[in-house]
Amino acid sequence: MRHLMNPLDFSVEELDKLMLLADDIKSDPKKYSHYCDGKILATCFYEPSTRTRLSFESAMLQLGGQVLGFASADSSSAAKGESVSDTIRIISCYADICAIRHPKEGAALVAASKSLIPVINAGDGGHQHPTQTLTDLMTIHALKGSFDNITIGLCGDLKFGRTVHSLVDALVRYKNVKFVFISPDELKIPSYIKDDVLKRSGSEYEEVSRLEDVMPKLDILYMTRVQRERFFNEEDYVRLKDYYILNKEKMALAKEDMMILHPLPRVNEISVEVDNDKRAKYFEQVQYGVYIRMALILTLLELC
Repeated sequence: MRHLMNPLDFSVEELDKLMLLADDIKSDPKKYSHYCDGKILATCFYEPSTRTRLSFESAMLQLGGQVLGFASADSSSAAKGESVSDTIRIISCYADICAIRHPKEGAALVAASKSLIPVINAGDGGHQHPTQTLTDLMTIHALKGSFDNITIGLCGDLKFGRTVHSLVDALVRYKNVKFVFISPDELKIPSYIKDDVLKRSGSEYEEVSRLEDVMPKLDILYMTRVQRERFFNEEDYVRLKDYYILNKEKMALAKEDMMILHPLPRVNEISVEVDNDKRAKYFEQVQYGVYIRMALILTLLELC
C-alpha cells in the first residue's frame, strides 16, 4: 500500500508513467469509466477548498466510483475534539482511498501512519500540496513538451505557498531548470527550500522584488495569491495583498510563448483582462487536474 505525501514520493520514472496514464485518460476518458466500480473515495477536508476537493470527487465519479466525506472541520467530529489518527481509522472502515486536507503541517503524514487505506495529501498547512504539483507538471508537459531547459518565475506568496514549495521540489530533478523567485521581503521563499532543495540540487535561482524586471526571460510565470488565512496580522495581509497584479502592460513584456499558471483561487493578482490572452493557461490547468487525479487514484489502488 502506497500513500502520496510529497511529490518526491514518486520517482521521475514513476511520474513519467503517471503522466502517460493521465494523457491516455485525457484522450479517451470513457475507456476508464468503470475502473473504480465498487470503490469509494473519502474526501476529508478540514479547511475550505473548491478545486481540489471537487476535482478529486469528479475524478472518482468519472472512474465509476463513489464519494463520501466532509468539507470542513466544523462538519466532522473534529469539532468534538476527535484526532486525525482516530478519524482516519474510522474512514478506513468506510472507504478504499482517502484525500485529506488539513491546516496543520504533517497532519496528512500522521493520517497515513495510522491508515489501512491509501492516503493522499491534498494540502497540509504551508507545507506541501503534491496533487497540485502533479497538475502543474502535467500542464507544463502537455503545453511545453518537456520539463528540461525552462526558466520559471514564481510570484507572490512564496513563504506560505505550499504549491510553490511542492513544485520546486519536483522541478529540481529535471535538467537546466532555472528559478526566479519574485516576492516582497516578507514573503520570500523559505531558507530551508533554498538550502535543502535548490542548493543541494545545484539548481540556478535568483530572488527579485519587481515582476517587470524579469518578465522577458520567463518561459512560465506561476502566479500565487497572498493567502489571508496564513497571516496572523490583518495589517500585514492588507499591506501585501496587492503587491503584484498581472495586467496587459506587464504581459506586453513577456515572450510570445510564455505560459501563465495559477493554482487558484485568484483574488486580484491576475487582472481579468489577461484571461483572454492566449498565454493564460490557468483554466486549462484545472482540467488537467482532474485527469492527473484520475491517474493517481488508479495507481494507488493498483488498478492500472
